[in-house]
Amino acid sequence: MPTKARGKFITFEGSEGSGKSTQINLLCEYLKSERHPVLFVREPGGVKISEKIRDILLDVKNQEMNQECEMLLYMAARAQLVEEVVQPALKQGKIVICDRFLDSTVVYQGYGHRMDVAFIRKVGRFVTQGCDPDLTFLFDIDASKGLARIKRAKDRIEKRAMAYHRRVRDGYLEIARREPRRIKVIPSEQSIEEIHDQVVKYVNRLLSKK
Repeated sequence: MPTKARGKFITFEGSEGSGKSTQINLLCEYLKSERHPVLFVREPGGVKISEKIRDILLDVKNQEMNQECEMLLYMAARAQLVEEVVQPALKQGKIVICDRFLDSTVVYQGYGHRMDVAFIRKVGRFVTQGCDPDLTFLFDIDASKGLARIKRAKDRIEKRAMAYHRRVRDGYLEIARREPRRIKVIPSEQSIEEIHDQVVKYVNRLLSKK
């Protein structure tokens, strides 16, 4: 009996207010219309344990949390999500769409907090069990413009100083320069339709590969 082909793992990254959520919804709708088996998950979260960790991480009351604790909590939530959902879905041949993944921790805790990026990547390899994205979209926007788009109450991360958010953006652009085959940078200040067309083009290219 032939072994089912591994699915594809597509991640969405970007600074605050970059428009990820809109494009994720549009891509999921497109893939379903093309009869592809698709699963959407978010980080931190996606499963019961990880959602509880998410609440701790984003709660504005937890200002005393230090950066080491923060980084490890993100990794813990990711480990549970990969084990429970991502790996099984990929083995079933599904297309997994994830709102944020290891790149987020590299830039938010590594570049943003100026932590050791090499160490973060080492922990990341441990918790992701070799589960690497096949394709990553980076929606790029000026930090101040992105934050201005947020109309709801800001969470603990969003409330940080502008200098922090600028380091995050710089970090994203740096890792994109290092991995151009995986990470596709898309400027966020285009129309929703223009961005969606670019996303679909890259995804169809990925799915057409044997």
